[in-house]
Amino acid sequence: MHGSPRHRQLRSRTGSDSGSGTGGFSVRDSKQSSIMEKLVFLILSAVFRRKGLLLFAPLLYISMMLLYMGSLNFDVSISNLKTRVVSVSKRAPPGSLYRSPQVFEKLWPFMEAESRNSTTHALSTAWNSRVHNVWKPCINSSTVTELPKSNGFLIIEANGGLNQQRLSICDAVAVAGLLNASLVIPIFHLNSVWRDSSKFGDIFDEDFFIQALSKHVNIVRELPADVLQQYNNNISSIVNLRVKAWSSPMYYLHKVLPKLLQLRAVRIAPFSNRLAHGVPSDVQALRCLANFEALRFAESIRMLADLMVDRMIKKSSQSGGKYISVHLRFEEDMVAFSCCEYDGGEEEKHEMDLARERSWRGKFRRRGRVIRPGVNRVDGKCPLTPLEVGMMLRGMGFDNTSSIYVAAGKIYKAEKYMAPLRQMFPRLETKDTIATKEELAPFKRHSSRLAALDYTVCLHSEVFVTTQGGNFPHFLMGHRRYIYAGHAKTVKPDKRKLALIFDDPNIRWQNFAQQMQDMLRHNDQKGMEMKKSSGSLYTFPMPDCMCKVPNTKNHD
Repeated sequence: MHGSPRHRQLRSRTGSDSGSGTGGFSVRDSKQSSIMEKLVFLILSAVFRRKGLLLFAPLLYISMMLLYMGSLNFDVSISNLKTRVVSVSKRAPPGSLYRSPQVFEKLWPFMEAESRNSTTHALSTAWNSRVHNVWKPCINSSTVTELPKSNGFLIIEANGGLNQQRLSICDAVAVAGLLNASLVIPIFHLNSVWRDSSKFGDIFDEDFFIQALSKHVNIVRELPADVLQQYNNNISSIVNLRVKAWSSPMYYLHKVLPKLLQLRAVRIAPFSNRLAHGVPSDVQALRCLANFEALRFAESIRMLADLMVDRMIKKSSQSGGKYISVHLRFEEDMVAFSCCEYDGGEEEKHEMDLARERSWRGKFRRRGRVIRPGVNRVDGKCPLTPLEVGMMLRGMGFDNTSSIYVAAGKIYKAEKYMAPLRQMFPRLETKDTIATKEELAPFKRHSSRLAALDYTVCLHSEVFVTTQGGNFPHFLMGHRRYIYAGHAKTVKPDKRKLALIFDDPNIRWQNFAQQMQDMLRHNDQKGMEMKKSSGSLYTFPMPDCMCKVPNTKNHD
């Protein structure tokens, strides 16, 4: 619900037919691997059948090291030292099998024992970083008593889901300020994936948006009649400028501004990712102001979302009103796009093949493409299952009294895959359980409005867990930094590391828990991360949108 992989693939800047997102490998790679295996087999056989062992010793050492490190995908054993019989067998590579259920079966008794013996609640001690500075919102945007005469009207079309629309709106405010243009309330494109007909005012508080920006950028609800009449009362007749992605402010000043002055109105559609991350501080300040201050949800969304937050707090009384939120990305299209395999056998394979063909029409069957699910898993590209999320959280110290809110679309085979997560966390809620059917009725079939409910409940949780990336968690991490003194209070797991841990059914509970707690501490340390030059302030609002406040005490 919060970000279609099909849509992200279309807007990817570096996508290719053999992109890593699908685990694609060429036939040539496969042939080279086969030749390498045969070559090593011949060398090892020659070494042990002849007496020139010393001659081949360096080569033998290198080959054995490669085998030990897993670079070559087979095992070598010497069954008889006297006769020097060498046995070479294929090895199932790490991650090639979904072994998490076996790991859970082994660790479950220890999880239960840990809960019974626990004396402290992890939700109260999750964030312990010692910091010498905290941060507070601090948007240094210049204000004037009266805006200068507008250079014309800017019309943009925001596409995608809730947070891609949010990105487009905030960037449009920044561009309008840069060009001294009047921004027309953005038009929302009816996306074939999201199928949400909501308009700006259905999702965001339009009056508040206009008022909050009134001293910075002129916002109008629609084009003036005289300008619209100039284009035969048809917005589609207004020239649509094809602005390249991540354009610089200078590009807008040199290419867009002259057209704006000449034509009185210009369109840029679509507008997603059309402004570079690195821009002057005054332009960045407009982005900050739009995202963190001017954009708030429509009243109907705010009322229900606040009610849902209050209910989560009440249901979390055993942990002082603190709860965990999880953005779970285990919908059918996400699983299909990842090309990962779980434990559904031939039925799952058939369903995923149909889903890929339905959504991407032959993309995954192109000549030369080889899908390797195990490679995807060890590379951290497989969506975490509800089971894996639950094991990770239990290992981090969150016990069965912790309240969890799951933000998600329609989970693939939910009855099967959600069961172990509910077993580990009986106090689990979703928008369908924390709100009534009558309360949710006006939001049904409006994916962006439903996402806004999830966004709000996740925003106010003590711990937010992101499992697969995308605009939803990126915006949430930044928003949480903005309201929690600079700390995102977010668990962003190392999925490469998790893949290897979940691949070991023999792992001991002490080792497992230690690694999970180390991962939590790492996320705690990264919680106050600063924006790098190429980073997005929507995820990293420091230092563009926030200022330091000296503080020698620990800050939760």
